[in-house]
Amino acid sequence: MLKSEILNAPLLGALAKLGHTDTVVIADCGLPLPAGPTVIDLALVQGLLSFEQVLDVLSRNMVIESSTLASEAKDGAVQELCASYGLEPQFITHEQLKAELPNAKVIVRTGESTPFANVILHCGVAF
Repeated sequence: MLKSEILNAPLLGALAKLGHTDTVVIADCGLPLPAGPTVIDLALVQGLLSFEQVLDVLSRNMVIESSTLASEAKDGAVQELCASYGLEPQFITHEQLKAELPNAKVIVRTGESTPFANVILHCGVAF
């Protein structure tokens, strides 16, 4: 049996398949989801699970090389939260962020309703 704090089997399986430079998106409940990437829907009701809860768990269980936020989130709570996890993001417009979604390997949908609470996590390597 695998030892992991993540109990959601589809999420754990999707993360296990990631490699260097792959991307994982943590998405708020309003972000349009494209066909293609694996979508793990963790939204239960508005606010649950939160962006912060998902970022907290993923940051402990992934090697994250860099992150990208929408420029509309600059100087707001989402940027501050990412920075608290050591993720100093790059910025692109929200439209550019949405255009990057089909390239993601995994999109984790949360119940977050804070505007622009979306981040692209770029996978690194542990060596």
